[in-house]
Amino acid sequence: MIKIKLPDGKVKEYDENSVTGKDIALSIGENLARASVGIVVNGEVRDLSFAIQEDASIQILTFNDEEGKRIFWHSTAHVLAEAVTKLYPDAKITIGPAIENGFYYDFDMPPISETDLVKIEDMMKNIVKENQAFKKSSVSNKENAYKEINKAQPNNKYKEELINEFTKDEKITFYEHGSFKDLCKGPHLTSTGKIKAIKLTKVAAAYWRGDNANKQLQRIYGISFPDKKQLRNYLQLLEEAKKRDHRKIGKSMDIFEVSEDIGSGLILWLPNGNIIKEELENWSKETEKKWGYKRVTTPLISKEGLFYTSEHLPHYKDSMFSPMKIDGENYYIKPMNCPFHHKIFSARPRSYRDLPLRIAEYGTCHRYEQSGAITGLLRVRGMEMNDAHIYCTKEQAVQEFVDVIKLHEYYYNILGIKDYWMELALRNPENDKYHGEEKMWVEAEQLMKESMKKSNVKYEIERDGAAFYGPKMDFQIKSVIGKTFTASTNQIDLFTPDKFGLKYQGNDNKEHTPVVIHRAPLGTHERFIGFLLEHFAGKLPLWLSPEQIRIFPVSDNFNSYSREILELMQKNGLRSWIDDRKETMNKKIREAQLRNVPIMITVGEKEKNNKTLAIRTLNGKIVFDVKMTKFLEIVKENIEKKELTISF
Repeated sequence: MIKIKLPDGKVKEYDENSVTGKDIALSIGENLARASVGIVVNGEVRDLSFAIQEDASIQILTFNDEEGKRIFWHSTAHVLAEAVTKLYPDAKITIGPAIENGFYYDFDMPPISETDLVKIEDMMKNIVKENQAFKKSSVSNKENAYKEINKAQPNNKYKEELINEFTKDEKITFYEHGSFKDLCKGPHLTSTGKIKAIKLTKVAAAYWRGDNANKQLQRIYGISFPDKKQLRNYLQLLEEAKKRDHRKIGKSMDIFEVSEDIGSGLILWLPNGNIIKEELENWSKETEKKWGYKRVTTPLISKEGLFYTSEHLPHYKDSMFSPMKIDGENYYIKPMNCPFHHKIFSARPRSYRDLPLRIAEYGTCHRYEQSGAITGLLRVRGMEMNDAHIYCTKEQAVQEFVDVIKLHEYYYNILGIKDYWMELALRNPENDKYHGEEKMWVEAEQLMKESMKKSNVKYEIERDGAAFYGPKMDFQIKSVIGKTFTASTNQIDLFTPDKFGLKYQGNDNKEHTPVVIHRAPLGTHERFIGFLLEHFAGKLPLWLSPEQIRIFPVSDNFNSYSREILELMQKNGLRSWIDDRKETMNKKIREAQLRNVPIMITVGEKEKNNKTLAIRTLNGKIVFDVKMTKFLEIVKENIEKKELTISF
């Protein structure tokens, strides 16, 4: 008899010697069996056909689960690979993972266009109709794996390279469906028939393993769902996402520019973008001053020894720009601010009375991103970071980290960001990339877990995602169209203080090592502004808008009164402009709307005679006869409170 514990704590008993996920789902109900895509057995994600032969805790996965989506999309990637190899017999398949929204597969083949995706998609639909079963098999060593892959995909050097990375006698698994067979660890759906809706979304160039020294491949992206309605809803969201693309909005609102003469991923902030950047920076400076932070400024470059102490060299070297030789020594552009802040801490004797010491800097950092990964403001090579480091005692660490979480919440609530959570990335003890003693890791992880639990903000745990020197916590935020962004990374660090020899004198007159907390609630200007542009579809709150007010005289007769209004606006610190061009009023208003100007003021005979304003807001509302004093009162209060919308 096998006892199976379900997620709700109930236990089901089975008389057989083994039971599969499919059997369990059927025993619970036919609807669950139809919806099931995989199973978690004692924490391990498995195929539904996996035979459970002893007591276990399980969870049946459906498409609603993140792991379920990954199984579904990875299975569809295999269908894509089969379709491409049927249509293009000379194509070599490489890898095809599930990603955040869908899947992709990379192919070594001649370039194809968007129009070619239609026939590939049609072939995929035929494969789905055949309801081909996914079957798993394995071989006991690399030699047999080479034989299997050469039978399935002759002369595929990419698969051979992947096989070569296994140990000599490591078990290697394959999945096949229909006439297609691929090197894969799975898990997969029971059959292709589970896939009810498919859409190939784009084709792009990609280098094998992301290295531009390797051959350029064709990457085909797609999405799939268990029903057609979900696909329709997704495509509608995709259209909305295209309208909200921060690169498109950034160009239409003159926010930022990138020049190939300067370099990929290096942002030129235009006057409008600089206003947004400075408003955010001023807000954070004012806020953090109230929260007990002291501001510092550190250099852009440093001798390489500093980064050997911090262990960014060699562990982070691939993400750093190449060194420059100065006075016979190597200097690096800084990829992050922490080593510099540690030197500030150690520059003076410190006492427990000085702690917690919170030092903050909008530090400029540069990191080398692969050219294929650079995306507008979201992935860049030069960035200004809302950075700070807190030096405290171990007794203070939990409350300080809770306060860091609360500071995130404060910023997000002001900006109307409601959908957010924390992701705690822990180490995998079997991975040798992590440094430091076992005791240090256990203590750091415990402090972070305690802090996150105390904060009452929801969080998830990710295994094997920690930094090389300690666990980290990422704040994930979701825009109104469901796009997820990693906003900031935060850590309780017990490793680096020892590396830098950081000390303070305790109340016992002995030297102690402080705890360091790394935090950056608003992340980088670049990424955060990119998020805000997409989240608000360019319709930023009044206090953040580069241009807050545009004034339209209906004819030249009202230019003088319009200038009076402009002077008063500017005297009150409002970013305003008069549009007195010889264009139709409809055209001028339409242009202001495309630039997302929050307040438009029309000036005609009635307004001039009554000394009032006719106001139009971006939501289409028009209000007449607004007195200037009332207008200024509403606007100034709106800006002071950083409200999301305005009405008169």
